[in-house]
Amino acid sequence: MIQFDQAEIPIALTYDDVLLVPRRSRVTSRLEVDTSCQLTRKIRLSVPILAANMDTVCEARLARAMAREGGIGVIHRFMPIEQEAAEVRHVKRPEVGTGPRFHTIAPNRTLSEANTLMGRYNVHSLLVVDESGRLMGILTSRDLLFVEEHQRRVAELMTGKDNLVTAPPGTTLDEARRILHEHRIEKLPLVDGEGRLQGLITSRDALRVAEHPRAARDTQGQLLVAAAIGAVGDYLERAAALVEAGVDALVVDIAHGHSDHAIRATERVRERFPEVQLVAGNVATPEGTRDLIAAGADAVKVGVGPGAACSTRIVTGVGVPQLTAVIECSRVAREAGVPVIADGGIRYAGDITKALAAGADSVMIGSLLAGTEESPGETVLRHGARYKVFRGMASVGAAEVRRQLERSADVLDELAAAVVPEGVEAVVVFRGTVAQLLHQLVGGLRSGMSYLDAPDLDTLRSHARFVRISESGWRESKPHDIQLKE
Repeated sequence: MIQFDQAEIPIALTYDDVLLVPRRSRVTSRLEVDTSCQLTRKIRLSVPILAANMDTVCEARLARAMAREGGIGVIHRFMPIEQEAAEVRHVKRPEVGTGPRFHTIAPNRTLSEANTLMGRYNVHSLLVVDESGRLMGILTSRDLLFVEEHQRRVAELMTGKDNLVTAPPGTTLDEARRILHEHRIEKLPLVDGEGRLQGLITSRDALRVAEHPRAARDTQGQLLVAAAIGAVGDYLERAAALVEAGVDALVVDIAHGHSDHAIRATERVRERFPEVQLVAGNVATPEGTRDLIAAGADAVKVGVGPGAACSTRIVTGVGVPQLTAVIECSRVAREAGVPVIADGGIRYAGDITKALAAGADSVMIGSLLAGTEESPGETVLRHGARYKVFRGMASVGAAEVRRQLERSADVLDELAAAVVPEGVEAVVVFRGTVAQLLHQLVGGLRSGMSYLDAPDLDTLRSHARFVRISESGWRESKPHDIQLKE
């Protein structure tokens, strides 16, 4: 019989078990605080929040909203490969910069045809290109004013290429904005070394960027997005389709990330797609973190069982309370220069502050974002209040959806064996838009950082000092001894 010494069993803590100790602060305004973080080795965000890859949380609409606010969404994988790739393409659909957003016409077409095209596409200019796609000039609606001979050729009235200001493909938005301002122009065609038209940046694009100055964008101005793949079955085929669709990061998504097939999948994806940023998880131990980093992960997702709709710890008896898991895993990851994503257990803005102070670089949120307008969950009315459906991805309903979609024998075997669900289905309170929710969460984080004299997240971690609290301390922390207004 195995004997355990009770003194050898360590105590593990979660967010409700601790508070951060305030200190003298030189931060005079929350606006002075910088919440930017490293999501992966190469991707940086202005807001350290990810939307969880769950089918009632994150698809393209929510991912776009997250990126506009400075965070990022992870598209879930519980759909056909082609559909997930389409979701990624929808997020990457150009808002600014390059892409099929400009309209062209040949120089030998008539002004009447040009006028028809402008009306059809509701634009005020056409880029003039030859049969090889080389830029010849630009024709604007002003060029067509007072024209009486509509059968004249476009080449006769267009502004020629020699009088146009152009830039090479890959021009960043900041560079484009400077060029537009310097030359007092509204349109900047992007032309390659052979003179072929590759894109267009307009002054309207620059204004659109100004509306979301903290947005998570790539160098071409497209919104950032991540997407999940599995660790068995068609994960390599799925990864290939997502990379082709333009995904910025792949997430190897598995409940027990410290398993041979999770490590093997991480290694294979890393080998097959060396340029893509790769997130792997979930783990809850330093050993698991170390093994995923060795397998090629650019960020490690930490959390076994803390999610609002997850019952893994109850069903299996396995897990590590989230604060302790984050502290221990982040120590190993930081030595390797790899960011940690704290996945699950976030109920309040203060939990984000605690997770980041404990060593996480960002947090992944499910249930809170499931209640937003942009989430794909169904909206229901109960007693006159709005709610949205939310479920864990190991719940009975989610497993049944996966079973219907899955083609891999390995995964079907796994689902058939999972007769005991490790997740629940429920409803969550409607929380407005993603922008409104993130404003509250990031505002709480900024306040927490100001209490710790932390103008940035690195300083927050170095200044953090936790104290354990009792149940009475937790009750004292919440509103108490008052009648809350209904």
